[in-house]
Amino acid sequence: MAELLTNEQAGEKDDFTLDAVPVEKRMPWLSILNVTLGITGAMIFMQVAGQMALAYGSRNAIIAMVYATVINGILATIFAFFAAKTGLNSNLMARGAGYGFVGAALTSLIYASNFIVLAAIEGSIMSHAIHAYIPSLPIWLIMVILGIGIIPLNWYGMKQLNKFQKYSLPIYLILLVSGIIFALNMKVAPAATNWITFLPEGQATGGLALLTCMGVYNGIIGLQSLLTADYARYLKPKEIKFGSLLIGFLPQIGSYFIMGMVGIWFALRFAESNPGVYMVTVLGIGGAAYTVLSQLRINLINLYSGSLSLANFFSRIFHFTPGRVFWVVVTAMVALIAMLSNIIDHIGAILTFQGVSMFAWTASMVADLLIVKKVLKIGPSQIEYRRGFLRDWNPVGPIALLLGSVVGSYFAIFQQGTISAAISAFIAAGISFVVHIILAVATKGKYYDVPSPHQEPIEPTTTHI
Repeated sequence: MAELLTNEQAGEKDDFTLDAVPVEKRMPWLSILNVTLGITGAMIFMQVAGQMALAYGSRNAIIAMVYATVINGILATIFAFFAAKTGLNSNLMARGAGYGFVGAALTSLIYASNFIVLAAIEGSIMSHAIHAYIPSLPIWLIMVILGIGIIPLNWYGMKQLNKFQKYSLPIYLILLVSGIIFALNMKVAPAATNWITFLPEGQATGGLALLTCMGVYNGIIGLQSLLTADYARYLKPKEIKFGSLLIGFLPQIGSYFIMGMVGIWFALRFAESNPGVYMVTVLGIGGAAYTVLSQLRINLINLYSGSLSLANFFSRIFHFTPGRVFWVVVTAMVALIAMLSNIIDHIGAILTFQGVSMFAWTASMVADLLIVKKVLKIGPSQIEYRRGFLRDWNPVGPIALLLGSVVGSYFAIFQQGTISAAISAFIAAGISFVVHIILAVATKGKYYDVPSPHQEPIEPTTTHI
C-alpha cells in the first residue's frame, strides 16, 4: 500500500521527504548554515529593497528591512529549534501541530505554491540578466533553458546542496565586491548623492508608505520562517540551541539587511531596481555570471523545499509517491510557466498576497507549539507525524488558517492602496493565532489523538507516510 511506503522505498535515502531525520543522519551546524546562507544570494532581496526605496524612500525601506530581519529571525529560530528537536520539516510538524495527518496537506499545497512563485521570480531576474547581455537571445528561450537546466543540480538533495553552496560562495562574493568597486567609478543618477535619506516627491517617512513596505516583506517572512525548519532538522542534537539561533538569525541579517542595503545603493545609483540589469551594466559578462550564480544558489533551495511540499501533499491526498526527484521536475516546470507569464511585473502585489497565507500558517503553528502545547498543556506534548498516532483531520489548524487567510486576502485584494491592505498579513496572523487557541481549548485537544479505540496504532518502529 502507498501509505506504508518508507522514505527509502520512495527513493529518497538521504532527503527524508516523508520521515523524521534520524540522529545518525544529522549534519554539523556549519554545513546547515552553509546551505541556508544560500538564501542571502537571492536577488529578490536586492530587487524588493531597491523597488521600495525608489517608490517610497530609503528610510521607509531600511526601517522595513530592520523589521523583517528581527521578526523573521525570531520566528525562524523558533521553527529551527522544534525542527531540530523532532527531525521534522514544517510540513511534517504541521500534522501534529493542530492539522492532522491529512489536514496538513493544506499547508503543503500553500507552501509549495509559495516556493514555485519565488522560483519563478528568481528565474525571471536571472533570465533578464542574460537577455540584457545577449539581447539577440529571446527572453522566453533563456527562461526555458534556465528553467530546465537547474533540475539536475537538485537531483541529490541536501548533500548536493551543501557542496554547491560551499564551492560557489567564494565566486559569488568576489563578483559582488567587484560589482560594487566598478560601480563606484561610474556615472550615477542624482538620487545616489544621498541614497540613505532619499525620499521621492510626495512621500513621507512612516505611515502608509512604511506599512506598505512592511507588507511586501511579509510575503517573504512567513515563508522563510517555515523554510528554516526544512534544513534545521538536520542539526545534531548537541548543537540544537546554538545552531538554531545561528541558523535562525544569520541568513536573515544577510538577506534582508545586508543585501537590502546593497540593493538600495545600486537601485538609486542607476535608477534601476532589477539587479539582473544593473549588474550587467557594471560588470558585463561578469554581471551576467553573478546573476546566474546567485539565482542558482537560491533556486536550488526553492526547488528543494517546493518538491518536499508537493511530495507531502500528493502522498497524503492521492497516495501518490513517485519520489522527490519527480517533484523537483514538476516544481521546475510550473515555475517555468509562471516565468513565461511575466510574473516579475507583479512582484509587490504577489508578495503582499503571499504574506497573508504564510503569516496565517506561521501564526497558527506558533500558537500550537508555544501556547497550546507548552502553556495550556492541551493534547500530546510531543509533535506526532505518523499515521495511526494522530487523527487524519484536526479542525483546529485548518479552520484557523483558512479563516485568517480569507479575511486577510479580502483586505489584500479589495482594499489595495490602503492601510488595511498593507497590514493584511498582520490581520491574517492575528485571526489565525487567536482562533487556533480558541478551537484547541473548545475541542479540549481531542482531535490531536488517535481517532478511535478500535483503531490499533501502527508500531512506532515502522516509518509511515
